[in-house]
Amino acid sequence: MDETFEETDSGASDTYPMQAGSIRKGGHIMVKDRPCKVVDISTSKTGKHGHAKCHFVAIDIFTNKKMEELCPSSHNISVPNVTRKEYQVIDIQEDDYISLLDENGEPKDDLQLPDDVELSENIRNKFNEGIDDVLITTICAMCNEKVISLK
Repeated sequence: MDETFEETDSGASDTYPMQAGSIRKGGHIMVKDRPCKVVDISTSKTGKHGHAKCHFVAIDIFTNKKMEELCPSSHNISVPNVTRKEYQVIDIQEDDYISLLDENGEPKDDLQLPDDVELSENIRNKFNEGIDDVLITTICAMCNEKVISLK
Protein backbone atom coordinates (compact mmCIF):
# COMPACT_ATOMS: atom_id res chain seq x y z
CA MET A 1 0.00 0.00 0.00
CA ASP A 2 1.91 3.03 -1.28
CA GLU A 3 0.62 6.36 -0.04
CA THR A 4 1.60 9.70 -1.50
CA PHE A 5 1.01 13.06 0.06
CA GLU A 6 0.37 15.82 -2.43
CA GLU A 7 0.52 18.63 0.07
CA THR A 8 1.16 19.13 3.75
CA ASP A 9 1.59 22.03 6.12
CA SER A 10 3.92 22.57 9.03
CA GLY A 11 1.20 21.64 11.51
CA ALA A 12 1.57 25.06 13.10
CA SER A 13 -1.33 26.30 15.15
CA ASP A 14 -3.28 29.44 14.27
CA THR A 15 -2.75 30.67 17.86
CA TYR A 16 -0.29 30.35 20.73
CA PRO A 17 -0.71 30.96 24.49
CA MET A 18 0.72 34.02 26.22
CA GLN A 19 0.37 35.24 29.79
CA ALA A 20 -2.32 37.95 29.87
CA GLY A 21 -0.15 40.25 31.99
CA SER A 22 2.52 40.40 29.29
CA ILE A 23 0.20 41.46 26.44
CA ARG A 24 0.85 45.06 25.38
CA LYS A 25 -1.15 47.75 23.57
CA GLY A 26 -0.78 47.22 19.82
CA GLY A 27 -0.41 43.45 20.27
CA HIS A 28 -2.94 40.83 19.19
CA ILE A 29 -5.27 38.54 21.17
CA MET A 30 -8.20 36.25 20.43
CA VAL A 31 -11.58 37.54 21.63
CA LYS A 32 -14.61 35.30 21.04
CA ASP A 33 -12.56 33.26 18.53
CA ARG A 34 -11.72 36.37 16.46
CA PRO A 35 -8.21 37.84 15.95
CA CYS A 36 -8.12 41.34 17.45
CA LYS A 37 -5.62 44.16 17.89
CA VAL A 38 -5.39 45.50 21.46
CA VAL A 39 -6.17 49.22 21.67
CA ASP A 40 -6.44 49.61 25.46
CA ILE A 41 -5.51 47.63 28.58
CA SER A 42 -6.39 48.32 32.18
CA THR A 43 -5.25 46.16 35.08
CA SER A 44 -7.08 45.91 38.39
CA LYS A 45 -5.21 45.33 41.63
CA THR A 46 -5.02 41.93 43.28
CA GLY A 47 -8.34 41.42 45.01
CA LYS A 48 -9.75 39.35 47.86
CA HIS A 49 -9.57 36.19 45.77
CA GLY A 50 -5.99 36.67 44.66
CA HIS A 51 -5.78 37.56 40.96
CA ALA A 52 -5.11 40.89 39.31
CA LYS A 53 -7.32 41.14 36.22
CA CYS A 54 -6.55 42.56 32.80
CA HIS A 55 -9.37 44.28 30.90
CA PHE A 56 -8.61 44.33 27.18
CA VAL A 57 -10.35 46.57 24.64
CA ALA A 58 -9.58 45.32 21.14
CA ILE A 59 -10.63 45.80 17.51
CA ASP A 60 -11.31 42.79 15.26
CA ILE A 61 -8.64 43.01 12.54
CA PHE A 62 -11.05 41.87 9.80
CA THR A 63 -14.41 43.48 10.74
CA ASN A 64 -13.16 46.49 12.79
CA LYS A 65 -15.70 45.65 15.54
CA LYS A 66 -14.80 46.74 19.06
CA MET A 67 -14.56 43.81 21.49
CA GLU A 68 -13.68 43.39 25.17
CA GLU A 69 -12.11 40.61 27.20
CA LEU A 70 -11.45 40.19 30.94
CA CYS A 71 -8.77 37.73 32.05
CA PRO A 72 -6.69 37.16 35.22
CA SER A 73 -3.20 38.56 34.50
CA SER A 74 -1.49 35.32 35.53
CA HIS A 75 -3.58 33.16 33.15
CA ASN A 76 -2.80 32.42 29.51
CA ILE A 77 -4.72 34.03 26.68
CA SER A 78 -4.66 32.93 23.03
CA VAL A 79 -2.65 35.10 20.65
CA PRO A 80 -3.23 34.70 16.89
CA ASN A 81 -0.32 34.24 14.49
CA VAL A 82 -0.65 37.41 12.40
CA THR A 83 1.48 37.89 9.31
CA ARG A 84 1.84 40.73 6.83
CA LYS A 85 2.67 40.18 3.18
CA GLU A 86 3.37 42.50 0.29
CA TYR A 87 2.04 41.85 -3.21
CA GLN A 88 2.23 43.58 -6.58
CA VAL A 89 -1.15 44.24 -8.24
CA ILE A 90 -1.18 42.86 -11.80
CA ASP A 91 -4.91 43.11 -12.60
CA ILE A 92 -8.27 44.18 -11.15
CA GLN A 93 -11.32 42.20 -12.30
CA GLU A 94 -14.85 43.56 -12.85
CA ASP A 95 -16.06 41.77 -9.68
CA ASP A 96 -13.36 43.55 -7.57
CA TYR A 97 -11.12 40.47 -7.31
CA ILE A 98 -7.47 41.42 -7.71
CA SER A 99 -4.69 39.41 -9.32
CA LEU A 100 -1.47 39.64 -7.36
CA LEU A 101 2.15 38.49 -7.45
CA ASP A 102 4.15 37.80 -4.29
CA GLU A 103 7.89 38.48 -3.92
CA ASN A 104 8.67 34.99 -5.33
CA GLY A 105 6.61 35.62 -8.48
CA GLU A 106 3.79 33.31 -7.33
CA PRO A 107 0.30 34.44 -8.50
CA LYS A 108 -2.61 34.94 -6.09
CA ASP A 109 -6.19 35.48 -7.29
CA ASP A 110 -8.44 34.95 -4.25
CA LEU A 111 -8.49 38.43 -2.67
CA GLN A 112 -10.99 41.22 -3.27
CA LEU A 113 -10.45 44.95 -3.00
CA PRO A 114 -10.93 46.06 0.63
CA ASP A 115 -14.26 47.26 2.08
CA ASP A 116 -12.57 50.59 2.84
CA VAL A 117 -13.90 52.67 -0.09
CA GLU A 118 -11.07 55.23 -0.02
CA LEU A 119 -8.36 52.53 -0.03
CA SER A 120 -10.12 50.60 -2.83
CA GLU A 121 -10.40 53.77 -4.95
CA ASN A 122 -6.72 54.62 -4.36
CA ILE A 123 -5.65 51.11 -5.46
CA ARG A 124 -7.91 51.24 -8.53
CA ASN A 125 -6.74 54.77 -9.50
CA LYS A 126 -3.02 53.93 -9.17
CA PHE A 127 -3.51 50.74 -11.21
CA ASN A 128 -5.51 52.58 -13.92
CA GLU A 129 -2.78 55.27 -14.16
CA GLY A 130 -0.49 52.50 -15.41
CA ILE A 131 2.01 52.74 -12.56
CA ASP A 132 4.19 49.61 -12.80
CA ASP A 133 4.68 48.85 -9.11
CA VAL A 134 1.31 49.13 -7.37
CA LEU A 135 2.16 47.38 -4.09
CA ILE A 136 -0.39 46.41 -1.46
CA THR A 137 0.06 44.97 2.04
CA THR A 138 -2.20 42.26 3.41
CA ILE A 139 -2.72 40.98 6.93
CA CYS A 140 -3.36 37.28 7.45
CA ALA A 141 -4.62 35.42 10.54
CA MET A 142 -6.83 32.39 11.24
CA CYS A 143 -7.00 31.46 7.51
CA ASN A 144 -8.37 34.92 6.59
CA GLU A 145 -6.56 37.56 4.59
CA LYS A 146 -7.38 41.21 3.98
CA VAL A 147 -5.81 44.12 2.09
CA ILE A 148 -4.83 46.80 4.62
CA SER A 149 -2.66 49.33 2.80
CA LEU A 150 -1.23 50.64 -0.46
CA LYS A 151 2.40 51.61 -1.12
